[in-house]
Parts: sequence; structure tokens; C-alpha cells
Amino acid sequence: MSEILLSLAANNTEGARNSSMTSLIFVVILIAVMYFLMIRPQKKRQKEEQEMRASLEIGDEIITIGGIVGRVVTIREEDIVIETGADRTKMRLQRWAVNTNKTKMEQHKKEVEAARAAAQEKKNSKKSIKDGKAAPEEPKVLTDDDKKDESK
Repeated sequence: MSEILLSLAANNTEGARNSSMTSLIFVVILIAVMYFLMIRPQKKRQKEEQEMRASLEIGDEIITIGGIVGRVVTIREEDIVIETGADRTKMRLQRWAVNTNKTKMEQHKKEVEAARAAAQEKKNSKKSIKDGKAAPEEPKVLTDDDKKDESK
């Protein structure tokens, strides 16, 4: 009888170990998923905002967290002065109050559009070569002999 109880006790401790290991692995996986889906993207967003606020320049058009649109006139260490409206009202704001830099966003959009156009052009030129259409002519490089012939 005591032998049966000892064997059951040994099996129960093994089951408890397996159960606790499974629970521990589940918790670790849950924390890893939360980190990659929530914490890491938030830190990345905060870093981008911090870089944007640090790279403000005089003349940039900005939008504040409160929705005020203005042009940067003066930049100091922790605050900026902006002009708003037709009457050029000046306001002093903390840097953390800047939400977006419209000037940088417009430049970024233009760069993205130019890159897309270049990629589309490259794709079209490859497609035309595959279809058997004439490849675009490369500019002719003139040698010294060709230059002499042209001058005659």
C-alpha cells in the first residue's frame, strides 16, 4: 500500500513540474508578444517624434497638439515662437507641444512620389525589353576620331 502511495506521489510531482513549466513558458511567450506588438512600436514612435522636434528649423510650418497651425520664428532650447494667422500673432510654445512638421512631411511625400515614379519607370523599361520592344538608345560617346570627323 505504501509503495502505491509513493509511486502516486512521484507521478503527481512530475505532473506539477510539467504544469508549472507550461505555465512559465506561456507567460514568457505572452510577455514577448506584448513587447513586439505594443511596447516596441510605441518606443519607435516616441523616438521619431523626439527627432522631429529636435530637427525643427526656422521657417518650418507646424501643427501643435492643440491644432494651432503656425510658422516657426524663433527656436530656443526648450521652447519655440511661432507666428499664426494673417495678423502674424506670435505665440511661445514648448517643444513637446509640436505634433507635426508640415514642411518635412511635404518634402517626404515628394521624395516618396519621386522614388515611386523612378521604380515605375524602371519596371516599364524592363517590361519593354522583355516584350521585345527596342531598348532605349544609350547616348553615343564620341571618341577623338569621331570629333575630328565631325569638324571636317
